[in-house]
Amino acid sequence: MLYRHLFLMAFVLFKGYTVLAQKLANNGTANASNLREQIAQFVEQQGQVKYISQGVISHDGKLVAWAADGPAGNSTHAIYFAPVKENLKIIRISASAGEEYHYDTEPEFSPDGKHLAFLSDKEDGQNQVYIANTTGSSSPAKKLSNFKGYVSHLKWSPDGKYISVLYVEDANREPSPMAAIGRKVGLIDSILNKDVQRIALVEVATGEARQVSTAGLYVFEYDWSANSQNLAYTAALPPGDDNWYIAQLYQQNLASPEAKLVYKPEWQIALPKWSPDGKNIAFIEGLMSDQGGTGGEIFTVSADGKSTPQNLTPGRKSTPGWFKWMPNGNMLMSEFVGGSVVISSLNTAAKATKQLWQADASIGATSTSLSLSVSDSKNGPVVAFVAHGWSALPEVWVGTFKKLKPFTKLNSAAKLPLPLAKSMVWQNEGYHVQGWLLFPANYNPAKKYPLLVTVHGGPAWIATPTWMAPDFNTTVYPQMGYFVFFPNARGSYGQGETFTRANRRDWGFGDLRDILAGVDAVAAQYSIDTSRVGLLGWSYGGSQAMFAGTQTGKFKAVVAGAGSADWLSYYGQNSIDKWMRSFFGTSPYDDPAAYAKVSAMTYIKKTKTPALILVGERDGESPPPQSLQYWHALKELGVPTQLMIYADEGHSFYKPENTLDVTLRTLEWFNTHLPAK
Repeated sequence: MLYRHLFLMAFVLFKGYTVLAQKLANNGTANASNLREQIAQFVEQQGQVKYISQGVISHDGKLVAWAADGPAGNSTHAIYFAPVKENLKIIRISASAGEEYHYDTEPEFSPDGKHLAFLSDKEDGQNQVYIANTTGSSSPAKKLSNFKGYVSHLKWSPDGKYISVLYVEDANREPSPMAAIGRKVGLIDSILNKDVQRIALVEVATGEARQVSTAGLYVFEYDWSANSQNLAYTAALPPGDDNWYIAQLYQQNLASPEAKLVYKPEWQIALPKWSPDGKNIAFIEGLMSDQGGTGGEIFTVSADGKSTPQNLTPGRKSTPGWFKWMPNGNMLMSEFVGGSVVISSLNTAAKATKQLWQADASIGATSTSLSLSVSDSKNGPVVAFVAHGWSALPEVWVGTFKKLKPFTKLNSAAKLPLPLAKSMVWQNEGYHVQGWLLFPANYNPAKKYPLLVTVHGGPAWIATPTWMAPDFNTTVYPQMGYFVFFPNARGSYGQGETFTRANRRDWGFGDLRDILAGVDAVAAQYSIDTSRVGLLGWSYGGSQAMFAGTQTGKFKAVVAGAGSADWLSYYGQNSIDKWMRSFFGTSPYDDPAAYAKVSAMTYIKKTKTPALILVGERDGESPPPQSLQYWHALKELGVPTQLMIYADEGHSFYKPENTLDVTLRTLEWFNTHLPAK
């Protein structure tokens, strides 16, 4: 799943950074050695940061647990817990008594708080379910399962009898479109990915495991009913990578082998959750670009599917991304507001909300997650989550909303230069647009600085404050003397569903005009050298980088990561073509003009903008032929360009040497084409 993939990406990104940074510093040519040394120093400092993949609270609000990197010199990602009132009394739980490399993740307390279950790849990289008591014992946890395949999304049944997971038996690959795809040779129909992800239960008392969700349905997310007799889940026929975009809502009684269809949505759906009384199922529905990047509006529907779904957040000028039913039938929800995060209470009857907490930060292990853990304490909810920002390294936050603060101090000793950041707002064509501006190190208003504009993926996505921006490791650029600008143009989360849908069938036009207006707004306030402005992006952002050069001369150089140059051919090449139906309403075979209108190749002879193009060899989401097509056109037209295809990488990169190479190549490209005067 996406959140797990991003965890792995971040985990491998920083492990081994010291060695890689030293190699980077030593391998530079004479004219690039200084830049390489600067980057080497910065990424070595990043390697000091402990990654925290999850923070959870027990149901009674008395214990908190988290999954995080171990002490210096210990490469294991382990589980820790402590009493909420005694944050110095930390106990480590591990799948192993030794210190051999492995990672433990997804800790979850049992309903009575007496046990912690988690996943560990201790045995040959295969995730298994482990269980440990919470009495303070430091002995290794007990292995409970013997799965052979991909395991994720661990949950306890409310009665404590079962631990459930999503399971792909004998998985051919990680179930994520961002992971590297397999080779496509032979009779294609017979080799397409036919993995099926199902819900599996492990009986706590015996360790006996069985798959329970309907055979043949690919399950994406699920939830237990309060009586532990029913499951609600989003699912579709395989392949999972593609058909998540047309997933439907099901519910299934454990005594039955077949699920019942509850709701067929118009858009994408996520986070199915039973109401406390078992009568309704709530979910988020909206225009979403990727599984795990949840955003939309909160709906409820009767569990029998006979009622019309009810929108609990209609017309909201924000983007709910997570929610939880409370015992009284109301909800807690977290949402994107502008480029920030807000946690609110939601009265489900009155559809009224009350803001409880707000921060210019990211909640969750990545900048795309809004998940938190909430207790059912009779004295009011206690919450736990991982928070980080532009100037704040990740820590686990715990408390009530009146006393919410960092609980851990895992990164208090990390010495890492963090950028000064400012939220920018501007108006364009009737839209109120927001973005984030990072200032160059040692900023001097008397000097002029180059500006790099970073376009997020999606397009239904958002840039929120994070100490570590993935793909390009963008937070290093201010240390190299650049302003860095993250616009949340129309099509982004943060301002309601109407704003998110505002660039459907209009990619590269309205959203690009919002970006250009944002550049003007930044330049009007700060010391920007407007003759040295570059643009970069990954995925949809990479496509925008390709397209921008055909529409404007504002950008003197671009870097296009995993982009798409021709949406017509892309539709037939990529592994998740169904996502485009939501944005176009039809296929290119029925409306080719709509796809051609927003393709860079349609206007390719207009571009004079130098372009560095980067892509993974086995990227199924943005296949390399798209990058090759754009590169070939620029070569023939005499526009400066380079193309780098990274061996065996998918849409997101796993190999730390490649993530470092992306950073280095990007900065060298901009240094070359945006030279100081």
